[in-house]
Amino acid sequence: MSNNIDLKRGLDIPVAGLADPVVAKRVVSDRIAVQPCNFKGLLPRLLVREGDSVAAGSPVLADKKNPDIIVTSPVSGTVVEIIRGDKRKLLAVVIEPDEKQKHMDFDTSAGFSDADTVKKTLLASGLWTAIVQRPYGIIADPATKPKAIFVSTFSTAPLAPDTSFTLGGEKDAMQMGLNALSTLTDGKVHVCVNDGDSPFAGFSGVETHVVRGKHPAGNVGVQISHIDPITKGDTVWTINPTLVCAIGRLFKTGKLNLWRKIAVCGPAAIEPSYIEALPGTPMKSLKGFYGADTKDVRIISGDILSGATTGEDGFTGFFDTQVTIIREGHDEELFGWLRPFRFNQYSADRTYFNWCLGWLMPGRRYNMDTNLHGGPRAFVMNDSHYARVLPMDIYPLYLFKACLAGDIEKMERFGIYEVLPEDLALCEYIDPSKNNIQSIINDGIELMLKEMA
Repeated sequence: MSNNIDLKRGLDIPVAGLADPVVAKRVVSDRIAVQPCNFKGLLPRLLVREGDSVAAGSPVLADKKNPDIIVTSPVSGTVVEIIRGDKRKLLAVVIEPDEKQKHMDFDTSAGFSDADTVKKTLLASGLWTAIVQRPYGIIADPATKPKAIFVSTFSTAPLAPDTSFTLGGEKDAMQMGLNALSTLTDGKVHVCVNDGDSPFAGFSGVETHVVRGKHPAGNVGVQISHIDPITKGDTVWTINPTLVCAIGRLFKTGKLNLWRKIAVCGPAAIEPSYIEALPGTPMKSLKGFYGADTKDVRIISGDILSGATTGEDGFTGFFDTQVTIIREGHDEELFGWLRPFRFNQYSADRTYFNWCLGWLMPGRRYNMDTNLHGGPRAFVMNDSHYARVLPMDIYPLYLFKACLAGDIEKMERFGIYEVLPEDLALCEYIDPSKNNIQSIINDGIELMLKEMA
C-alpha cells in the first residue's frame, strides 16, 4: 500500500468565520462538566455525590459493564450539581474548580515497558476513554488487541482548527503518546498527515501516510478504508492527536492534563480565534464570541457537519477542539426554487450563481446559516450522487436503506463496519431529500451493537 494517498472525491464547504491563529484568552471557568454522553458505549455508574471533593484525575464515573473503565475529573474541586434528563438519565457531573489545583499522581516510572503497564496507567487516569474502537465508534475494550491503531493529525471539516498551530509545540508529548500506544497492538500505529512537510511527519516507531484531498480526507475512517480496511471480525483503534498529546503529558509528568487550544469560529462568531480551555467548559464562558442575544444563533461543540448543538447552557465535548457559532435560518424564501441567481448562497450542486460565475472567485466564503431550504422527502437520487463526496469503497444509498429497514445482513454487506456517522456527514449535507443520514447510520450502529453483542 502506497504511503501517499490522493483522494479525488469530496467537498470543501466554503463557510465563513475561520479562526485567526491567535489565542484570544485562557478560559478559567467557575464550572466544568463531565458528560457521560461523550463516550459511546459507556453505561455510566456514578462514583461521586454532590458536595464531594475531587482531585484532577480522580474517578467520577465508571462503566457498569467494565468497572476498570473510568472517567476522571479534569480539575480538582467540589461536585456542585448532578444533571439528569428523562428517566433520570445521567447527563453531566458539574464540578466547581478549586482556586489552587490538586492532581492525582500516577506512577509512570515504568514507562512503556509492556502493554499491561501502559494499559493500567491509561485506565487509572481515565485516558483509556480517549481510545475509540472501530467498528461502531465505542470505547476500546481493554481485553482486546487491535490489528492497528490510527491517528489523523489533521482535520478537513469546515473551519477545523489548524493542528500545526494547536499542537505544533507538543511534538515531544505526541511522540511519547505514540510510543505508549505502540505497545497496545501487535500491528502498526499509522499516523496520517496532509503534507510531507507537516510537523507531524517525522515521528519514530510509526508508519506515516500523506493523505491529500478535500473533506472528508481528514476523517480517520476514510484513511482506514484506504490503508487497512475493516472487515467483519476486525478491530481497529483510533485516537485524535490532542488526546495523544494528553497521554504523552501523562507519562512525562504523572499527572492528568487535558488543557487544549479550541477554535471558536463560524459565520456568527465575533472575532473568531482560539482559546485555551478544558473539555466540559460552559458555553456561557464564551459569551464574548457570540454576544448577549442567543435567540438567533446556534452554538455547536464541534464542526457544523457532525458537531453537537449545545446551546448557551451546554458544555464543550471531551473530544472536541472546535466550537462553531452559526446563525439560525428562520427566514423563508418565496419561490426560491425559481431563482437561479442567488449571489450570497453556496450551491454544492452548482444549481445557481456559482454554476456559471462562482469559479471566478474560488476563495470566496459564505455566511451560511441553518436553513434547510426545503423539507424531508423520499430518497430521489441514485447512489452516484452521494458517492461523489465519499471517497470510500461502499454503496452509501444502499447502506442508508439497509439501516432504515434494520436489515443486518445488508448493513454488513454495504459497509456498516467501516463507517461512523461523521463519515457520511457530507452525504447528508448534499442530500436533496433532506434526510438525517447521520441519525440513520447511528440507528444502524445501535442495532448492530444490540444484535451482535
